[in-house]
Amino acid sequence: MTDHNASRNAAGATGAPLPEVTFSTFIISLASSALVGLGEVPDPATGRVSRDLLLARHNIDVLEMLRQKTEGGLDGQERGLLENILCELRLKYVIHCDAAGAANAAAATC
Repeated sequence: MTDHNASRNAAGATGAPLPEVTFSTFIISLASSALVGLGEVPDPATGRVSRDLLLARHNIDVLEMLRQKTEGGLDGQERGLLENILCELRLKYVIHCDAAGAANAAAATC
C-alpha cells in the first residue's frame, strides 16, 4: 500500500480519522453492526433505523466464533469486553425475537 492510500484509509471516506485497529475496536465494530441489525441504532450509511434479525444473528455468531477461536489468547480486558458484548447482544436479540412474535418464528429467523 502506498503512503497516499495509507493516509486516505486512515482518514476514512468522510475525512474523519478512523480509530486504531485493535482487537477491541474490531469487536466493537461487529457489535455495532449487530445493533444496527437489531434496530437499536441507525444504519450509518442511511441514517435510518430498520431491523434485520438475520444480520444481527450473523454478527452475534461471528463474535461467538471469535470468542471460541481466541480462547486463552486474550488479555483480561479483551476477554471481558467480548463476553459482556456477547451477553448484551444475545439478550437484546431474544427480546427483539420475542417482540417480533409468531411471524418471525414461522420464518425461522429467531
